[in-house]
Amino acid sequence: MESISSSKTFQQDMIVLASSMFCSTPTWSLCKPSKIKQPSGTPIFRRPTLTRCQGKRCCDCYDMYKELVPYAKAWSWQKAIVDKRKAQIERNEDLADTLIILQHQPVYTLGTGSSKENLHFDIRNAPFELYRTERGGEVTYHGPGQLVMYPIINLRYHKMDLHWYLRSLEEVIIRVLSSSFSMEASRVDGLTGVWVEGRKLAAIGIRVSQWVTYHGLALNVTTDLSPFQQIVPCGIRDRQVGSIKGLLREHSHSSGSGTENHQDIDDAQLIDITHRSLVKEFCEVFQVDLECKPTSLIMS
Repeated sequence: MESISSSKTFQQDMIVLASSMFCSTPTWSLCKPSKIKQPSGTPIFRRPTLTRCQGKRCCDCYDMYKELVPYAKAWSWQKAIVDKRKAQIERNEDLADTLIILQHQPVYTLGTGSSKENLHFDIRNAPFELYRTERGGEVTYHGPGQLVMYPIINLRYHKMDLHWYLRSLEEVIIRVLSSSFSMEASRVDGLTGVWVEGRKLAAIGIRVSQWVTYHGLALNVTTDLSPFQQIVPCGIRDRQVGSIKGLLREHSHSSGSGTENHQDIDDAQLIDITHRSLVKEFCEVFQVDLECKPTSLIMS
């Protein structure tokens, strides 16, 4: 029997309901904050001077995309980073965004608007761990073969528009599917996520607190989709979920050849290809430069 974890909600937090590396070796010097003079007690926001990322926003990357990380552990990492970032913002020392990439051990997560009616099992006897989180959206599943990206970014340095942020996360996925797999992906009016041929391949659920984002996106690459049958994914009853592997296999069987020569690629290679593309497109869409960080830093 698994219990549902809960998270404390703060009035100051903005909730967005969402329906659901490659890293180059840094050669830059450390970013240093600009010196700002201001009247005592007067809050003011200034962008620190960026010196290591050639004019782009720096983004520290904790890349664990081949690892299966327990959901609770990754959740705690995010909240700790968000708290640290808020403190840095107050001191005008917020010099870099953060990106965490990983896979999860099998888990169901519920968003702030989730209903137990979308669970096809007794929560007292859940097939996997089950957590209620502070992210927006409904219930979803995370598991092996699904690449998860948790951007913790300060929207003050990008665009202070939550709809823009959601559409940008979708854009990352759409570009990945098009550039790496020649798949025509699309959005669905009124819903959040990315679809291919009527199936949802990517789910997005976020939380934004004081313009700092956390939680993020999940893309089904080689994911076993059977756990989705135990829920109504993202609360959407009339649409199916899908995976990159499943769609490539269907195209291979229907045409007698693989899509973009991917028919002979094994699961590990498919994860590698998708991961490289995700990182590339994330950097392009959000105009950031990544700096790889030792994963030991986030685990400490």
